Amino acid sequence: MAKIIRWGILGTGKIAHTFSTALKSLPQAEIVAVGSRTQASAEKFADVFDIRQRYSSYEALVNDADVDIIYVSTPHTLHHENSLLALNAGKHVLCEKPLGLNSRQVEEMITTAKEKKRFFMEAMRMYFYPAIQKAKSLVESGAIGTPRMLQADFGFSATFDPQSRLFNPQLGGGALLDIGIYPLAFAQLFFGKPMHLSGEAILGKTGVDEQITITAQYAGEETAVLCATLRANTESAAIISGSQGYLRIHREFWRPEKISIISGRNLTEELLEFPISGNGMEYEAQHVIDCLTSGKTQSDMMSWQVSRDLMAMMDTLRAQWGLRYPGEK
Repeated sequence: MAKIIRWGILGTGKIAHTFSTALKSLPQAEIVAVGSRTQASAEKFADVFDIRQRYSSYEALVNDADVDIIYVSTPHTLHHENSLLALNAGKHVLCEKPLGLNSRQVEEMITTAKEKKRFFMEAMRMYFYPAIQKAKSLVESGAIGTPRMLQADFGFSATFDPQSRLFNPQLGGGALLDIGIYPLAFAQLFFGKPMHLSGEAILGKTGVDEQITITAQYAGEETAVLCATLRANTESAAIISGSQGYLRIHREFWRPEKISIISGRNLTEELLEFPISGNGMEYEAQHVIDCLTSGKTQSDMMSWQVSRDLMAMMDTLRAQWGLRYPGEK
């Protein structure tokens, strides 16, 4: 009989609802507890997902002996604190992206996971979609020849609210950490860590980056142009160009259902479709379950080093823009 992985949900916001919905569809997953800052919030969330244990503190949640793994879904500025709380309590952790605000925080989290011998992973769900896995396989197999260039963008026109997580520097707001991380991670999946990285940012009224453009050059002489904005609706698509064709990942490249291969002498297009199961977070959750049942402490697909490199890139860009978050160390 397959082992059941018992989950505790730390935080009760929108992404926690989406992830919990995905968990409920997986036969090897059981949500046994939820923790919030208030009892009312924990009760409301637990009623939706039929969760037995409802805690009014994160400390109580991570000390529940029936919980195997904690899903951290709080705002960016709390990921470091909340993940360390869970790891130090002996729990495995899946933490929403970004892992923290900077490399110092990420390194402390990884060091703690290593010391405690606990599984720890950044929740970069994009990597686990079937269409993304197929795109990577196609590029590696030479379907477009030698890959040379990559373009990706992610943007939407957000209503300005200085107190919202998107615009509030106290919450780690801005385009980079929230959505710019996806184009960066997408390029990283195909080309690795860049040798040269530069970016331009438009800082808004609250001081956070509202629109960014990033250029990168990689060891194999590949280049990438990556954009993210909170000020405009974009196609949110990606293209990987090679010596014999190109690959288009259609709208919402970070959770795609369609990819096109354009190749051959006449650049003939072949459309491949990958309907998403559920809300899409099932793929990531199942990967974590597989890792835990195999006794792994980190993912082969979203390793600790991948998270280190990703955060280092964002540190580099923020340094270029002179962007620091309040209280950042």
